[in-house]
Amino acid sequence: MSMQERFQNELQVAIKAKDSDRTGAIRILIGEFQRQREKKLSDDQVIGIIRKLIKSEKELLTAAGKDSSGFLTVMESYLPSQADEEEIRTWIEENIDFESFDNRMQAMRPVMNHFSGRADGNIVKKILMSFT
Repeated sequence: MSMQERFQNELQVAIKAKDSDRTGAIRILIGEFQRQREKKLSDDQVIGIIRKLIKSEKELLTAAGKDSSGFLTVMESYLPSQADEEEIRTWIEENIDFESFDNRMQAMRPVMNHFSGRADGNIVKKILMSFT
């Protein structure tokens, strides 16, 4: 079952549970799905939409002087878990040959591609800069 289909099912569950935050967030998400050109979205496209909505919500909260919202909490729960610093460092040590790059930061692309959105770019940058 794709993520897109899963959200249709989760909407019904949230409505029955009378979870207004989750119901509202899923309805907004489904609305975003319907605005896309393609009607069948890949999981990567769904995650991209979720990230876009999270970014937008964070900007709105910052402008309003708030830290969090129910919508933001629900949306963040749908993102895949982030890779921690140790996991990223281990993968880099095992898979990246820095001699094949002119500088360490050129290794950023293969690292980010491997973790496909599960790694924070600032953490990856910090780790790459720590290698000598």
